[in-house]
Amino acid sequence: METIRGPHNILRLIRTGATFERTGAMRVVLDALEVPPLLRLVLRGLAWPFGWLGYRGDPAMPPVTRALTALGPAYVKFGQILSTRPDVVGPDLAAQLQVLQDRLPPFSQAAARAEVARELGEEVDTLFSTFSPPVAAASIAQVHRAVLRGSGEEVAVKILRPGIERAFRRDIDAFYFAAAMIEFLAPFSRRLRPRDVVAHFDSVVAAELDLRLEAASAAEFAASTRDDPGFRVPPVLWPLSARRVMTLGWAEGINAGDLAAIEAAGFDRAALAERIMQSFLRHALRDGFFHGDMHQGNLKIAGDGAIIAYDFGIMGRIDAYTRRAYAEILIGFIRRDYRRVAEVHFEAGYVPADRSIEDFAIALRAVGEPIFDMDASRISMGRLLAHLFEVTEQFGMRTRTELILLQRTMVVVEGVARSIDPHMNIWSAARPVVETYVTETIGPRAALADLGRGLRVLMRFGPLLPDLAEAALIRARNPEPAPQPRERLPRALWAAGGAALALLGVWIGTLL
Repeated sequence: METIRGPHNILRLIRTGATFERTGAMRVVLDALEVPPLLRLVLRGLAWPFGWLGYRGDPAMPPVTRALTALGPAYVKFGQILSTRPDVVGPDLAAQLQVLQDRLPPFSQAAARAEVARELGEEVDTLFSTFSPPVAAASIAQVHRAVLRGSGEEVAVKILRPGIERAFRRDIDAFYFAAAMIEFLAPFSRRLRPRDVVAHFDSVVAAELDLRLEAASAAEFAASTRDDPGFRVPPVLWPLSARRVMTLGWAEGINAGDLAAIEAAGFDRAALAERIMQSFLRHALRDGFFHGDMHQGNLKIAGDGAIIAYDFGIMGRIDAYTRRAYAEILIGFIRRDYRRVAEVHFEAGYVPADRSIEDFAIALRAVGEPIFDMDASRISMGRLLAHLFEVTEQFGMRTRTELILLQRTMVVVEGVARSIDPHMNIWSAARPVVETYVTETIGPRAALADLGRGLRVLMRFGPLLPDLAEAALIRARNPEPAPQPRERLPRALWAAGGAALALLGVWIGTLL
């Protein structure tokens, strides 16, 4: 929930600004957001006197990742979430944030054991015959390798950092405060919807701070991919999972980024790359539920060549209609049918109806044709989607968060696949999956299935339809008066204005 607490947040934001200025990240962020020169001067002037309060961070890291890592877990996670929003931070900064690493020290073995005992109600030595030191430490949790007592099964035990909920709540409160200030002091920024971005981050973190929800995502993903050849998800051990502890089967294999080990194991790298790309497309199109963070660190190659995915904190979901439209757009580009691609955008309401479909089709041809003239090893579906979103934005398409995540994940998956097989032909890998989906979901049989689903919905809600129709007619005849401008003005805006004046007062006070 959004809160505004002036004094606490002013001090927190002073330290944040000082850290960004001290690490050189301030200039990078202001450039990425295209902040006007006068406001840029004001912001840097406010941060400069407090530079000594800022954290130094690791000088070996790029400025923005250095600053976020120094500021702590909430800032690291916020940077990771922003990497999925190039529409907000720009493509260059988003690319930098994609490689943001959780370079945070693990918490102690004693603390980990205490958390397991508190959450599961039994001591670690009662549940496990071995319980290793942390094998991975991230911004929110860390993972231990263990062996179940009795069965001897190897498992991965994920444990939230002690006190992480309180720390995140404090920082998210400051993020809301900063977003309100930004919107008040820089009206041009409202097109980026800063408070909506923070609210999205808040919802993502809330889900990640309850490992039961991540376990549920893992279980759903395992169920939807159960019959996929060459793709596996570790099983959830529900009796050993709770709000702050989650236990999965151990994923034994070679890290997808360890190319030397993959080569030494004798795997067919072209087949692996194709499997990774096709698995992602199959999950996104067929299921509408896909892994939203499929980088090398979250993928392993099993001994039989199967892809093993883990870490299900960020998952993407797309509704059936959007999946169908997305598939038609992809297949239209593959077939170079730009008129049909344009029609799909208009039919889906992505582009306003008052725009010219002919002009839009020409713009789409300008996106697609240069890519088809490239060598197969240079064709990039991620680049195609990036160019496509640029064109649709010019034609008035509103940002759709789920498609931004899809685009970002596509870029990451494509990068993983190309790292394994640099000569991979993306179109050849994608075409059978997309064409199969289009064949199964578009046509007479698909139309009959849609009609059947619609009739079942009407049958379930049949008794309510007369009342709903009557209520709609009454509202149509007696529309509610439009709210007055004063009623629409967010209260947070007034709080942000007062906070801005307070911050300016603090700054002036340091100069006196």
